[in-house]
Amino acid sequence: MSNLARKAAENLSAIRRTRPLVHSITNFVVMNYSANALLACGASPVMAHADNEVEDMAAMASALVLNIGTLTDVWVASMLKAGRKATELGKPIVLDPVGSGATPLRTRAAKSILGQTRVSVVRGNASEILSLAGQGTQTKGVDAMHSVADAAKVAGALARELGVTLAITGPTDLVTDGFRTFLVEGGHELMSCVTGMGCSASALVGAFHAVDPDPVTAAATALAFLGVAGELAGKKASGPGTFQIHVLDELHNLSPEDLCQRCRVREGAHA
Repeated sequence: MSNLARKAAENLSAIRRTRPLVHSITNFVVMNYSANALLACGASPVMAHADNEVEDMAAMASALVLNIGTLTDVWVASMLKAGRKATELGKPIVLDPVGSGATPLRTRAAKSILGQTRVSVVRGNASEILSLAGQGTQTKGVDAMHSVADAAKVAGALARELGVTLAITGPTDLVTDGFRTFLVEGGHELMSCVTGMGCSASALVGAFHAVDPDPVTAAATALAFLGVAGELAGKKASGPGTFQIHVLDELHNLSPEDLCQRCRVREGAHA
């Protein structure tokens, strides 16, 4: 049993004991599912993007999650406003750069948030992460066209350059701050058939980061939690529709003890 497996159990226990408020400015496509994932985990979600309340919500919350999935200029302004308030108050900020690299608007939005707020974790697929490195990469809509292995080649240097922890999700997830690297196994192939799984991963990273000040262990243990839930859900599901419901059930039913026993996280080579 690894130290990180024990940390995963401790973080899940802390979430269920304290029910941290996670403020998400996220996209219309996944808003309901991400909120339900947070509830199933034991956290308390609030999905608020109005310009005249985001600072108040950010001040109340234990963590802020910014997701650019269905962004507009108005929403980007709200994200920056909330992010600056969270930065001022020392709250954890998780950025999900959905589709960064697909259009200039998305790439600029992601980089603006990184430049104007103190993001601690960026959770994205390989193509989204590579776009932040200025690799000239593109995504196919919001889907990855690169593998985690592709992104791993630059992940360590990029994490150090940006001063963030990168959580790159795929068949095997990679989490690095440029000094420590962890590989997280788990999940199920049906995850790629259901919209919002990656966005829910980012929301869960926010919940775990709300109780764990270390962005590396927060991100790795959150992804391990979702990975175990996905594995268990996949054994019961008959297709994408039932799978997404079973994932919520497993997030709710998974005990800290079971998470500790089932999660598979190992230290990786430094990127």
